[in-house]
Order: sequence, then C-alpha cells, then structure tokens
Amino acid sequence: MVGFTLGLVGGGGSILAVPLMVYLVGVPSPHVAIGTSALAVAANAASGLLQHARQHTVKWRCGMMYAGAGILGALGGSTLGKAFDGQKLLFLFALLMIGVGILMLRSRKAAGSLDAACNRENAPKVLGIGLGTGAFSGFFGIGGGFLIVPGLMAATDMAMINAVGTSLVAVTAFGLTTAANYAFSGLVDWILAVVFVLGGAVGGFFGTAMAKRLSGGGQLKTIFAVLIFVVAFYMLWKSWGSM
Repeated sequence: MVGFTLGLVGGGGSILAVPLMVYLVGVPSPHVAIGTSALAVAANAASGLLQHARQHTVKWRCGMMYAGAGILGALGGSTLGKAFDGQKLLFLFALLMIGVGILMLRSRKAAGSLDAACNRENAPKVLGIGLGTGAFSGFFGIGGGFLIVPGLMAATDMAMINAVGTSLVAVTAFGLTTAANYAFSGLVDWILAVVFVLGGAVGGFFGTAMAKRLSGGGQLKTIFAVLIFVVAFYMLWKSWGSM
C-alpha cells in the first residue's frame, strides 16, 4: 500500500505508514513508528524514483534544489519532533493533512505545464517552499510527498505527473535525513523497516504504471486528496481518544 501510493501520487507513503504501524501492526511508540516509517518510505521512494526516471517524468534540477533546501529543514524539524508528545504529533499531523487535501481539490482542474523548469526567477520560491516542507517533514516524521507535490506545483506550475516524479527526489532525501536523526536516538525498528521496503518495492512498480495512465485531467489530484482525507479523519479519531 505504501509503495503503491508513493508511485501513484508521490506522497501518501508516510501518511499511510505511520498510522499503519501504530494502529494495525501495533508498534507501541509513535516515535518508533515515525523513525521506522521515515527509513522505509525513503527506500520505497528511491525505488519509485528510478521507475519515474525511466518514464522521463522527473525534473532533476527542481528536485535537487528542493531537496537541498529541505534537508536543512528536516534536520531541525526532526530534532524538535522527537521532543514533542507522540499522540499530539499524530493529531497535528492529521489537521495538516486535511488542509493540504482541501488545497489539492481546489486546484484539481489546473493542468500545469509539462515544460515547467526551475530557473533564476523561481529559485527563491522553490528553495523557500523546500525549506518549509523539509521542516514539516522532519517534525512529523514523514517523507513529505503530500506537501512536496503541491509545493512544486505552486513554485513552478509543473504538471501533476512531473511533480509526482520530481517529488520523489526530495521524499528520499527528507526520509533519510529524518531516519538518521531518529536512528541516532534508537527509535528505528530495523526488521520492520526491511519488511516495509520489500513490500513497497512491489507496490511502487504498479503505482508508477497507474500514475502514467491517470496523468490526464484532475484524476490524480482527486485520488491524492481523497486518500489524505480518509487517513486524516481516521487519525483524528484514534489520536483524539488517546490524548
């Protein structure tokens, strides 16, 4: 499921991985779930990135610029997130997801440009949004794809299919940065991470193929938003009862 959603919409890996680890697998500590999911999602994102690269849907310069700025934010955000109460972290995470889902639905008919690129004019916007996304990514222990995709589209007006492929550069970088910070504190379940990576590689293959098929119109954006809403409301319900 995690690998499939990463390949399909570039985001959703961690927003599925964290609640699945906590509520379905039964990982007792939200912080361990966050650290483990960050590592697993980074590996799954790297696998999805290779598949998108083969289909020429990755804007490499944009991805590198965005990831470079975001790594700095992810380091600071993940350090702060480790000191924050786990259940409150999940609750705030869900609220953020709902906001992003609404923004994606509102812009679902905007096609974007397949020729969009990162240049001197939009570089400050790309770097600024990348830094902010990285901070959120590190704080909530997520790959950040569901923030990176709309962030790239807002900064460069690129098409959804290119934003999905390009976002995986930053998802990989953010996830590895956050995972390294959590691993340093002993908050990664390595065996569980390996299992997630293996399953995710299979899911990512099918997700990438479907993304190419649904890249026209607003279908990808609608799927992206609906996925976010479903998981967000479930997390609100579960975390509210634990606070």
